[in-house]
Amino acid sequence: MREVWVYAESEAGRLHPVVDELMGEGRRLADRLGGSLGAVLLSPHDSLAGELALWADRVYVTPDPRLDRYTDERHSQLLARLIEAYRPEIVLIGGTRRGKSLAPRAAARVGTGLIADCTSLKLDEDGLLLAALPTFGGRLLATIVCPNHRPQMATLVPGAFASGPKGAGGKIINYPWADPEAGTVKVLEQKPLPVDDRPLKGAEIVIAGGRGMGSRENFVLLEEVARLLGAAVGASRGAVDAGWTGPGQLIGQTGAIVRPQLYIACGISGATQHVVGMQRAEVVVAVDKDPKAPIFDLATYGIVGDCREFLLELKRRLPAPCSADEENQGKND
Repeated sequence: MREVWVYAESEAGRLHPVVDELMGEGRRLADRLGGSLGAVLLSPHDSLAGELALWADRVYVTPDPRLDRYTDERHSQLLARLIEAYRPEIVLIGGTRRGKSLAPRAAARVGTGLIADCTSLKLDEDGLLLAALPTFGGRLLATIVCPNHRPQMATLVPGAFASGPKGAGGKIINYPWADPEAGTVKVLEQKPLPVDDRPLKGAEIVIAGGRGMGSRENFVLLEEVARLLGAAVGASRGAVDAGWTGPGQLIGQTGAIVRPQLYIACGISGATQHVVGMQRAEVVVAVDKDPKAPIFDLATYGIVGDCREFLLELKRRLPAPCSADEENQGKND
């Protein structure tokens, strides 16, 4: 039976949020192939296998304590051995920092190709994976195939795919890690990266600015309004290229893909590269001077006008955020 695999990234006993999306896309591809869905868990926290079994038909687990601290060497070696042992048709890996490092190493070990940063996947009549990804700085979408090698491997952009339904539960298969290769990297200590108070991915409210904001001064105003709203700040390519904000705020094909409940687009015309990153927002409020801007075709509410005037008025109407002491006092009252 042709099997689609998902690498189930985990840390500190928790699955990465991208696993939900990978399982959804993996199930869709497996059904199209007439095959099954498998998940690979390389972690000593084997309790996660039961959670994965609610999605997958088979869960391949190596609950070895040496896997508690992630290294590219260890995990790519073991993933490659599993692929060689069970020979899946397709392997999907999240396009996270870890996934982008792990995937090419595992692909090289098994002698296959890798399609990176995919935003959509299809199968042709022969089961060949057709992977779409942005290229030329996000200006074009290319379709890449890997026709002559197996498995077909791809990393998927987090946020670009729908979650999958859970089912009755699959079979858990333990795969022992015998005779590991000697590694050259030793992890001495792990420290989490500092997390912003309002990360872009997963934010319920996002307010984003584009080239139509006109200046860094106006973008600072947008950031002030974001703090009052409790929103994350995003940007289009034009605003990032102008230096008004950093590349970490970029939303679109070459940036983050977000699904907020409310998305406010200020001075963003609605180019395809940007729309890919925000088109799944529940409510879209667009503000732009150009009444013919494509963003209005997506907008739930559209405002034809000056972004600065809109933000100043919004700022005036929003209440100032409470301090921690005031919030605690309110709870006591």
